Amino acid sequence: MKTDNEIRCSSPAVSYGRVLFGMNVPEETVSKTREILREVPQLTDVFMNPTISLKKKYSVIDKVFPEEMRNFLKTVCRYQRMGLIDEIFAAYENCRESHKGIIHAVLSCVTPPGEEQKKGIEAFICRKYGAGEARLQVRRDDSLMGGFLLRVGSDEYDWSIKGRMDRLYDTLTGR
Repeated sequence: MKTDNEIRCSSPAVSYGRVLFGMNVPEETVSKTREILREVPQLTDVFMNPTISLKKKYSVIDKVFPEEMRNFLKTVCRYQRMGLIDEIFAAYENCRESHKGIIHAVLSCVTPPGEEQKKGIEAFICRKYGAGEARLQVRRDDSLMGGFLLRVGSDEYDWSIKGRMDRLYDTLTGR
């Protein structure tokens, strides 16, 4: 299963996630709703089924979900966005963490960094982006040949041997 940070969110999902965050629903309530939908995937199937009336869908929502989430879920159903619910929750988590000053980064490398190196990279990210906390996800990538590639949002810092060789090749060939 993908984590929230690995889920790519479509534009509508980001919009719904922002709205959910802006509703100031307690985190526990959002988590409970998410848990219900994960544990009973048939609910999502019902909500996505066009042959089931909105009235019946609303009735199920009223019976199953916490009160603070009902209107939001009804809106998601009304506009036929229940297929995006995982993305919506991921976008909500991104908004929540961004509000708390948490930034995510992906470090691709051949050899995993030591704790000191990891702390140094996290400190760099916090300074550069004005974040209170950096969460670093480390991925092994043997194609880099050495060094590392750091991605923070849409920014990329390439200190890999492969990246340096590519830049040298581009310089030598006039690209």
